[in-house]
Amino acid sequence: MSSPNSSTRPAPAPARETTEGPVYTVTGGDWDEVVAAAARSDDERIVVNMGPQHPSTHGVLRLILEIDGETVTEARCGIGYLHTGIEKNLEYRNWTQGTTFVTRMDYLTPFFNEVAYCLGVERLLGIEDQIPERASVIRVMLMELNRISSHLVYAATGGMELGAITVMFTGFRDREMVLDLFELITGLRMNHAFVRPGGLAQDLPPGAVDQVRAFVKKMRKNLAEYDKLASGNPIFKGRTQNVGHLDLAGCMALGITGPILRATGLPHDLRKSRPYCGYENYEFDVPTADTCDAYGRFLIRVEEMHQSLRIVEQCLDRLRPGPVMVADKKIAWPAQLALGPDGLGNSLDHIKKIMGTSMEALIHHFKLVTEGFRVPPGQAYAAIESPKGELGVHVVSDGGTRPYRVHFRDPSFTNLQSVAAMCEGGQVADVIVAVASIDPVMGGVDR
Repeated sequence: MSSPNSSTRPAPAPARETTEGPVYTVTGGDWDEVVAAAARSDDERIVVNMGPQHPSTHGVLRLILEIDGETVTEARCGIGYLHTGIEKNLEYRNWTQGTTFVTRMDYLTPFFNEVAYCLGVERLLGIEDQIPERASVIRVMLMELNRISSHLVYAATGGMELGAITVMFTGFRDREMVLDLFELITGLRMNHAFVRPGGLAQDLPPGAVDQVRAFVKKMRKNLAEYDKLASGNPIFKGRTQNVGHLDLAGCMALGITGPILRATGLPHDLRKSRPYCGYENYEFDVPTADTCDAYGRFLIRVEEMHQSLRIVEQCLDRLRPGPVMVADKKIAWPAQLALGPDGLGNSLDHIKKIMGTSMEALIHHFKLVTEGFRVPPGQAYAAIESPKGELGVHVVSDGGTRPYRVHFRDPSFTNLQSVAAMCEGGQVADVIVAVASIDPVMGGVDR
């Protein structure tokens, strides 16, 4: 007797006898449906896979393209190849441990993931006004340095995909300087978990301010190279101008944000429209363009790096001595980190102090680290302006020491909706340019 769902199952694979034995043709899945639909059409259209392993798809992104000659008639995205279950894993760790997970989502913008998550937790705790000024300034500085490093990867990989190898070398060369700063400040080049609910894991190490100032000075000179190599290059302009077109109406219909939206002429930036971490106290401009194409998005990102350097300088000038963690000892992570032979961890002197002060202090430390603090029941949404657009986090608490639910609105996921609008009707070669101008990171898409 067949089951009720037997009609939905794929038919058994037919066997065909050959001189080398039976050959089976296995079918099923979305690819089979696409091919069957193409076979039923009258014209000579071809369905091809671009990815998920392809040097021009910015990670494991699968593009299903239907082409007529060299013209793309239909473009669809296939995602999920990098799924890590981060959002679900957050439900099994305490609130502070969550930063270790979220920093790994969009792995090119770890500080933005951490800040968005911590802002949501702090909103649930009701301690937004208690975050020390120094912690907020350092958060802004790290985010703007991270914005520069993310845009440098965009320029480097986008240049590589167009054959501009010098742009790739230049972009990754400059990104190394930013990662060196991250390593100096947090002990890690990526996946930092440095921003914590209530503040930061630790203060800036000695010499960090001078190193950041030296970087700003050097980076200002280096940014001129991108105009020489790409912005004014007739070959680069010929490959990017009028390619990947998406106007303001299209962005609004699809929920597109970030440089793609600002390339339509709309100066929408959450740092201005809905400030957080004290961004209302910084002076910077929101670059826009009216080209609605890949070239305009490149110009915007280069100018955004200039503006980030302005903000970083202001952060250095605003740094004042003070704590970097909220004063409430029931929330503040009790850490005094030091770099030892086994890596970054609590300093030996700090451990001796905790264990030698009193039994109550030791018990409190043990409970806060192993069990975590409790967050009042409720839900909150916090959004920040990441290098790719609006990065939002919806956090839900049931009153326990772990999140009940955490969901991220990652801009790479939303912006990938524009692939069809940008690519259909264009050439196959222009698909590479359009996807590069979106600058998606699949770690943020799949989560």
